[in-house]
Amino acid sequence: MRRTIRDHVDRQAAERPDATYLIAPETGRTMTFRELQGASRRLSASLRAHGLRPGDKVALLMPNGFQTCRLFVGIMYGGYCVTPVNLLAQPSQLAYVLDHCDARLAFVSPDQQARFAEAMAMVDRPVDMVVCHPDIEEFIEGPESDSELVPVTPDDDALLMYTSGTTGKPKGVLLANRAVIAGGEYVTAVHSLTDADRVMAALPLYHINAQIVTATAPLVHGGSLVMPQRFSASTFWETVAAHRCTWINVVPTIIAYLLNGPTPQEKGLDISALRFCRSASAPLAPAHHRAFEEKFGVGIIETMGLTETAAPCFSNPLDPTRRKIGSPGQAFGNSARIVDADGQVLPAGQTGEIMIRGDNVMACYYKNPEETARTLTADGWLHTGDLGHLDKDGFVFVTGRLKELIIKGGENIAPREIDEALLKHPALLEAAAVGIPDDNYGQEILACVVLKPDRHCTEVELREYCTDALGPYKTPKRFCFVDELPKGPSGKVQRLKLLELVAPV
Repeated sequence: MRRTIRDHVDRQAAERPDATYLIAPETGRTMTFRELQGASRRLSASLRAHGLRPGDKVALLMPNGFQTCRLFVGIMYGGYCVTPVNLLAQPSQLAYVLDHCDARLAFVSPDQQARFAEAMAMVDRPVDMVVCHPDIEEFIEGPESDSELVPVTPDDDALLMYTSGTTGKPKGVLLANRAVIAGGEYVTAVHSLTDADRVMAALPLYHINAQIVTATAPLVHGGSLVMPQRFSASTFWETVAAHRCTWINVVPTIIAYLLNGPTPQEKGLDISALRFCRSASAPLAPAHHRAFEEKFGVGIIETMGLTETAAPCFSNPLDPTRRKIGSPGQAFGNSARIVDADGQVLPAGQTGEIMIRGDNVMACYYKNPEETARTLTADGWLHTGDLGHLDKDGFVFVTGRLKELIIKGGENIAPREIDEALLKHPALLEAAAVGIPDDNYGQEILACVVLKPDRHCTEVELREYCTDALGPYKTPKRFCFVDELPKGPSGKVQRLKLLELVAPV
């Protein structure tokens, strides 16, 4: 059984060498499986020449591009562990990730050089930088030799992804080759994907969804991906039509953008090859689900995944008559159960914590044995921190979170990071952030603040302050001035009770 990235690249290169793996729509450049294999082998030789050893971590600070995708696959192919860094991260978080992941080398796009330098000023050890444009043909030439490739096993580290926790310190989710491949296999099987399928891959490659669903799954089933440099609502359908995409992989935010634009038919485009739309990374509002299907005539398969499960863990069926709107579907490939606070399995219809077990589950939280022990049971079950129930057909319905993490447009945001930034404002005595439902992003950010005595501050001032401190994406959408924050007996802020302080809009 093939359970490593190298296994699948080599298989596709042997069986279908001239078949297309990747298309860069802006340039029209394409890459076949044979070319991917050759580039991966040359990269492996180059990394060895640079002094890297099998299992070493290699960071990627690059937006989507022809070269970015090749590096992502090639690093794992060579037996190294790739760490794609979220380009929305603030310099302090970027510094933490680069230091914590033990990266010895980072591939950095020209537009990220200044951010990398700013972050490295906060790191006490060297990380070599290779400046690399995301769309060039080659960055380094090395010998292409099978004999110099080190063996890679399914249990070897492949992907280290950092995801925000409630403490504000990102957690490193370590995924072995077997987990990365299992994620690709699950996507392939549940959507009945074949070598004739081509996905529109508009999500950023620093996100687990894009890494597994659109970059890895085609290595399993032999299909191809069209990867634009960034999502553009104005050119989305033109790209789908021009390249005869058979499925699209999006998040609810993209669905909301597309709903505000014209249909392909109104633009004179032929999207008859399109079989379905896959939505993941955040809950999809049922109203948007129905509106999209009605407007575009394309069925949506809603799914659910976590970084800790190498993306997919639930999916609605391919058969549209069996899908359930409002549910991300049934467990597929992995197993799922609902447990109470004591870990006892609950029957259908009862709400508890969702747990997952399967080959796609992470190996551990990198260098964090305490959090790993809290999250993974001895027999391999993962505590997701999500609350929900299973119906009689095994469909999961997510009703809330045990964790206080905010998930906006598929991006994890730690509430404490928002709190700490706000508390540096001279007019604020207390501050606490929480996620609130949002049709476009799944969740938005609400910040409740308490002013210091005799101090004054406006919402406009706080928004400008947060934009400077956190960046626009993490700036709260709403601010609520309150006399005090709800707290438990220990004095800890009860975040979920913040929602009771604010009237809905």
